[in-house]
Amino acid sequence: MNKFLKGCSVLLLACAVLLGCQNSDSPKASLDDIDSSEASESFYEPRLDMNSATIKQEVTVRDFVDGDTVHFNVPKSISQDEILKARFLAVDTPESTGKIEEYGKAASSFTQNRLSAADSIIIESDTGSWNVDSTGDRYLVWVWYRQAADAPYRNLNVELLQNGLAVGSSSANNRYGDFCMKALSHAKDKKLNIFSNEKDPQFFYGDAIELSLKELRCNIESYIGSKVAFEGVVSKHSKNGVYVQSFDKDTGITFGIPVYYGFNLSGDGLDILTVGNGVRIVGTVSYYEAGQAYQISGISYRAMKPDDPDNIKKLSEGNEISFTPITADMLLNKKVEIIEGDEKKSFDYAYLAMASSVTMKNLYVKDAVMNNNKDSSSYGAMTLECVSDNLAVSIRTAALKDENGKLIGEDAYKGKNIEVRGIVDSFDGNYQIKVFSAKDIKITN
Repeated sequence: MNKFLKGCSVLLLACAVLLGCQNSDSPKASLDDIDSSEASESFYEPRLDMNSATIKQEVTVRDFVDGDTVHFNVPKSISQDEILKARFLAVDTPESTGKIEEYGKAASSFTQNRLSAADSIIIESDTGSWNVDSTGDRYLVWVWYRQAADAPYRNLNVELLQNGLAVGSSSANNRYGDFCMKALSHAKDKKLNIFSNEKDPQFFYGDAIELSLKELRCNIESYIGSKVAFEGVVSKHSKNGVYVQSFDKDTGITFGIPVYYGFNLSGDGLDILTVGNGVRIVGTVSYYEAGQAYQISGISYRAMKPDDPDNIKKLSEGNEISFTPITADMLLNKKVEIIEGDEKKSFDYAYLAMASSVTMKNLYVKDAVMNNNKDSSSYGAMTLECVSDNLAVSIRTAALKDENGKLIGEDAYKGKNIEVRGIVDSFDGNYQIKVFSAKDIKITN
């Protein structure tokens, strides 16, 4: 467990004085104060007692993950990496980072909107110590925020329940259990959001499985042959396909996948797949034997039915393409643990980063081999056998041409130090980086 300091800072004690908290270890509001006829956003909540025996810390947001998970910035005295991964107590919001569920995006937006506009945020333990969840990586907390310096702190956990954006998770068996149960009853009585029996306007009701690229990459074999839908950014064109990727804030990994459109698209459909566009992709998961890679195929766009949930869709444009800096050791040796529900799974970093954009420096080109078969579809392509930090790294290129359109040969790189930008790829079970243009290779000596 990380090192935690019990008690509150002088700053927080000052807040306590400002709030006029009394010295008691129980919530200060009575259930009688909660009026179910109140509008959802003015629900009376428990009060934050700064003098209780629980641990409290003022924090700022580092990353929003979903409705009930946020990464907070904390002092080094609390966590050596100054990050606390918080899982909200007593609530379970619909999924928005794995298999996407109805009202998952709404819950995520609710949490982000409340905390982004907050004047101050305080996290509180449920007992006299910080407690981890079943994964051992996330801390179970109450999240309090205030909207202005002279405003009272509000309990975000209770508000999620109250607004019908979460179901209970051991809601009665905690410090604010009575308030949680009252809030949950309020949402059910008022038929709010997930209890409304109404369609979520932010959810697509097609026959595709709605999921994230993270979920797809971590469990891709189980989705082969399935029709799926996910969101990401178009990062690169390659022949009759594109690469689509999405950064996951929870893991810090950019997940990607090739999307093959073949000859199915033209006009507006092709325009949707412009590099830098945020897109929604709908297609079938398959394994491309020749390329030794998983991909999405069978995508379509019907201009006469732009709102068809089976259509690919443009969500935004002008997104900057990020290239994750990696080392040879990360590409070849790094392992990553991914939390799925209450379980941890171990993966090669490169396996998860397949088809995503990366950059690598400090590569010495020990040898270069070009495909000189003019009848081959990959004529002019090269394999650069490199060394970086005493590790062998393969860089696979497309046929590269200079500014005059002339094919670039092996001698341009052999014996040189280079840095590259490309896509994580594999060949014969070995991870490599695939480079598509000469401008993505920089000679550094």
